[in-house]
Amino acid sequence: QVQLVESGGGLVQAGGSLRLSCAASGIIVYFNAMGWYRQAPGKQRELVAAIIRGGRTNYADSVKGRFTISRDNAKNTVYLQMNSLKTEDTAVYYCNAQQYDGDYWGQGTQVTVSS
Repeated sequence: QVQLVESGGGLVQAGGSLRLSCAASGIIVYFNAMGWYRQAPGKQRELVAAIIRGGRTNYADSVKGRFTISRDNAKNTVYLQMNSLKTEDTAVYYCNAQQYDGDYWGQGTQVTVSS
């Protein structure tokens, strides 16, 4: 089993920055992919950014140029640096990690961007 614990969410004004962290623990072999998803009230969960084997990254169009995903394999941690935040970035952000035995999710961290 793998546990994912997110941190770094909070309240920030539009234009500000936040850095989310997600630390994995448990029985870890290798994560083929790690990523961040978000879910705003009344909306479906959506992919924000992912980093896959080899370091390739994918971003939602809405965050390209503003968010950066990175990964520290030695610490089994994935980060999401969020700059130039907008009110529409307000959501619960979830960490996701995929390895051979399953797809794991964190409990979520709230990000609120005020105008």
